[in-house]
Amino acid sequence: MHTYRPLLPLELFNMTTEARGTLIEKLESQYLRTDLPQFRVGDTVAVHYRIVEGDKTRVQLFKGLVIKRHRAGARSTFTVRKNSFGVGVERTFVLHSPRIEKIEVEARGIVRRARLFYLRELTGKKARVRAKLERGNSAQ
Repeated sequence: MHTYRPLLPLELFNMTTEARGTLIEKLESQYLRTDLPQFRVGDTVAVHYRIVEGDKTRVQLFKGLVIKRHRAGARSTFTVRKNSFGVGVERTFVLHSPRIEKIEVEARGIVRRARLFYLRELTGKKARVRAKLERGNSAQ
């Protein structure tokens, strides 16, 4: 006869919700990456993503506008939208994935929304996001 074996230790079932949440945060914290730059919705980013094809690996560049961020610890994701040959292409990346080689922030955008889904219906110049001008020390 098959005996029931829980997937999680029995101690987890007897814990309070707060204690279980802190335990999950401790487990996830070891998988968080610290080498990625800070970016927001509206920024133009270039994501260097490692792709495995058979026994070969290559790095593919996906450059576009961040239209969504989902912040959930190690499960955080972000969605990048680009226009490829007149067709809008969106791709969702797991932020702390080991397959992301690097993320380059190419331009900071000025937006007043957390989700830029309205850009899906816009075309041409209307689909642009204003770029924030960087104030730095100019060479004198």
